[in-house]
Parts: sequence; C-alpha cells; structure tokens
Amino acid sequence: MRQQPVIAVVGPTAAGKSDLAVDIALRLGGECVNADSMQLYRGMDIGTAKLSPEEWRGVPHHLLDIWDVTVTASVAEYQKLARALLDTLAVPVLVGGSGLYVRAAVDDLEFPGTDPEIRARLEAELAERGPAPLYERLTREDPAAAAAILPSNGRRIVRALEVIEHSGRPFSATMPSYDGVYPCVQIGLEVPRPELDERIALRVERMWAAGLVDEVRGLLGQGLTRGRTASRALGYAQVLRFLQGEWTEEQAFEETVRATKRFARRQESWFRRDPRVRWLPYDAPDLLDRALTLVAAGGAPA
Repeated sequence: MRQQPVIAVVGPTAAGKSDLAVDIALRLGGECVNADSMQLYRGMDIGTAKLSPEEWRGVPHHLLDIWDVTVTASVAEYQKLARALLDTLAVPVLVGGSGLYVRAAVDDLEFPGTDPEIRARLEAELAERGPAPLYERLTREDPAAAAAILPSNGRRIVRALEVIEHSGRPFSATMPSYDGVYPCVQIGLEVPRPELDERIALRVERMWAAGLVDEVRGLLGQGLTRGRTASRALGYAQVLRFLQGEWTEEQAFEETVRATKRFARRQESWFRRDPRVRWLPYDAPDLLDRALTLVAAGGAPA
C-alpha cells in the first residue's frame, strides 16, 4: 500500500494540466504518468498537444507513445501499465483529461472481458440501424447504465450490451466508483467557459500552423484509417475527412474547434461529478503554491 499519495492533475483540454504537472513534479522530485488516451499513440503529437521532451524540463514522463495507431485502445491494458508504475514511483504525478483512464489508474475499477462475436454483431446492428434501437434495448436491460450513457454514443451502448450478454451481469455494476486503491490528491484546473472556448480555438489554430494536416497525412502510411480508436481522435478524424475529399480544409478546422469545445464540456462534467477533485483557477498567480498546499494536506480543502 502506498504511503505517499498519487497526485492527479485533471480537467478539460487546454486548461494547462501538462505544465502544472511538470511544475509539481519539479518541486517534489516527481515523475509524470500520462492519462490522456490519445497521447498513448506514437506519432500523434501535434493533435494531442503532447509536450516535447524539451518541455518536460528534465522530468521523466511515462506512458507516452506506447501504441501504434492501428491498435484499439484498451483501458484495461492501460490500467495494468499505470498500476505497475504507481506501485513503484516515489512521487507519481498522473496527468490527463481522459476521465476513465484516471479512474482506472487510481480507483477500484474492474473491466469485464470482451467477446469479438458479440461485439461484431452489435456493431453491425449499430451500422445498419443506428444507436436508437440499441439504446432502447439497453434501457430495458440495464436502466442505470442507460441513464449514464448518451443515447447517441453508439460505441458505448454497444460495449454495455456486449458486457451484459457476455457476463450476464449489468453493465452498471462495472461502472466507475469513487473507491480508491491508492491515496490520491486530485487537482482540477478550472477555466471559465468563455475563456476555455477561446483557448481551444487558439490551440487548434496553433495545431494547424504546426502541421497537423501533414502529421495526419504521414500517419496514413502507418495505418491510421485501420485504427478504430486513433482514427476517431479529435482533429485526426476531421483532417481525415478533408484528406479523403469529404470536407474542405476550412470545414475540418471549424469542426475540430466545435468538437473540441463539446468534448471539453463532457470532460468538465465528468470530473465535476467526482467529489474528491479540488478545483483551482487555472490562471491563479500562485497556482503552483496552492496545488502544493493541497498535496501537503492530502487533498483536504485548505
């Protein structure tokens, strides 16, 4: 059992999590552990706002660039890798906006097995009929799971029905709890909505200027379109539609901004539901000191 807490820096995209995590690690002699599901992929650098080695400022970073873009993301596999690190690092600083990955790392969360045949059948039904009939089925079979899943989230609905059919257990029984397996201080970065929207638009502009389109074009040769997870990532999915002639580049850019804003709202909602997250204003002049105070207090309000 860990004596020192895991430190987690969470919140919506473009809030400044990566920089704060490095600042905390520098002050405490810690090491950063990635909890952004898309930064696990090799070559997906610009569109995920992955820090460069120079921006690490000497702080070791773990669980970056571990999967090819053809690999389907597995939060269960991530959990194994993250736990192995958290068990050994003296001062781990978990950082990222993928809420389920954060919870998989630090909470008592089990992932049921998969059944390729069931999954394929449900995905074929999703492609043919859309998510509505599947969602109605989920509502009948597991109302608690249906209440927690958007009716439009076909992939999540398919997964829930697959678990029910494969295991005979409600999918809601496997959903995240707030029971931690490690002591953990969770620090959320809070950005007012108008400012966050501006930061997201600026970030996407910078990604385009840094060569996101060329990055995606290069990843095509590595099998990006075969990757069920990577090809759907924010920015990458939109640029793919441009490169495939479905959209203009301007449409791809504008839709990336819109989709990222929507995603940021979902991230914030996810982390707001967790009562353990202590929120700090992202632009506080004493942000690092306030974060370190929370760490010293074990996450209790100052």
